[in-house]
Amino acid sequence: MLHDPNQMTLFPKLPDEALEEMKQHGTEIELNLGDVLFHEGDSNYCFHVVLEGEIEIAKQVGNETRVLAVHRAGEFMGEISMLTNATSIATARAIAPSRVLRIEVDMFRHILAECSPLADTILTAMAGRTQDVEAQLRQQEKMAALGKMSAGLAHELNNPGAAARRAACQLRENFQDLQTISLKLNLLSKEQIKIITDIQRQATDNATRAAKLDPLTQSDKEDEITDWLEDHDIGNAWKLAPTLVNGFLDVEKLDFLADNIPRECLGSVLKWLEASLASYGLIDEIEQSTTRISDLVKAIKGYSYMDRAPLQEIDLHEGIENTLLILHHRIKHGVIVNRDYDRTLPKICVYAGELNQVWTNLIDNAIDAMNGKGDLTIRTYKDSTCLVIEIIDTGAGIPPAIQSRIFEPFFTTKGVGKGTGLGLEIAYRIIVNRHHGKISFKSQQGHTCFQIRLPIISDQ
Repeated sequence: MLHDPNQMTLFPKLPDEALEEMKQHGTEIELNLGDVLFHEGDSNYCFHVVLEGEIEIAKQVGNETRVLAVHRAGEFMGEISMLTNATSIATARAIAPSRVLRIEVDMFRHILAECSPLADTILTAMAGRTQDVEAQLRQQEKMAALGKMSAGLAHELNNPGAAARRAACQLRENFQDLQTISLKLNLLSKEQIKIITDIQRQATDNATRAAKLDPLTQSDKEDEITDWLEDHDIGNAWKLAPTLVNGFLDVEKLDFLADNIPRECLGSVLKWLEASLASYGLIDEIEQSTTRISDLVKAIKGYSYMDRAPLQEIDLHEGIENTLLILHHRIKHGVIVNRDYDRTLPKICVYAGELNQVWTNLIDNAIDAMNGKGDLTIRTYKDSTCLVIEIIDTGAGIPPAIQSRIFEPFFTTKGVGKGTGLGLEIAYRIIVNRHHGKISFKSQQGHTCFQIRLPIISDQ
């Protein structure tokens, strides 16, 4: 239950004399188990007081129904949104046979105007409930976003981790093979060993530094090397050929090797070369994988600004890039990121961790709007005394009919289970209330641009 039922300011019981007076202005309703008084999203709902029974107030949060409160005799239902003609933020349902007093909104306003002590009690409870729901659901939104991000990061970390583990296992096998093969090379002279090591060193440099061959050329050269190896009675030619080609060993170099190495040792030499080149390749793979893991950990630390003061001077691009890296698991399947950064922008004093929540919400929404495929453009520039950040997507756009409501709490265009309608409201609060900036947008089919303006000299 989101509300604490022991908070008396949120759940005051109306005095008996107030209830008796209210009965003259309302209508009593009998409810059976499961009957609904009003639904979440209703634009026309009334003030209700429970006379008998129990009424559950629940809200849909993602794909889960969360119970906000259970009202009993003497307690009332009705939020600030009722007085402002906004839609209901929750659903009221009888969880026991109940009797409820219904008072229309206009009459309720009249009662509040006529009875100041009652008005104070009711309005204080209404305001407290609204703030309590918003605060707790905002925290849940953050935790849900953190959960999604953690799952994505786990996937991103698992890939290079698994690759490094596979490479390490293969490397162990290769070293065992190298030890066995090296014993067979004791028959070679110093000159012959120098020829082999020179070829191995050159091939290793080629494999790690030279540009990779295109697939067609690679296949043709592998066929050539395979034929050469089979002509020289070398076993497992198909297995040796790809690695030898990666080291840019061609038929001419193999002929040179065959002319200078005893025929009975040629197979062992080529297997030694292949195992040696493969081992260097595996070492590179381990290095790349662990570097990827290190970059992700660094990005996570930068994203959360661990071990740093909340208010700090930062380069905005660092936070944006860390956010893109954190969201890589969503971007990599079809989103093209275009960076139009003004790298000369000055550093700015902000709540860096909170700003990263803004970038996360806007970029995540943009990816959703494009169904995971399209162009995402991030632009930064200076305009007078502000730094401007624009996040642009090529998605379906925001329908004009709902554009005025985009920053409202709990308003969402996403389906059930895909959002609580707090992401943009959180972004608005962070930019406008926290940083004294501005956030706006322009949207049409195929082009939506969210623009954030942050003052260079802020008075947080």
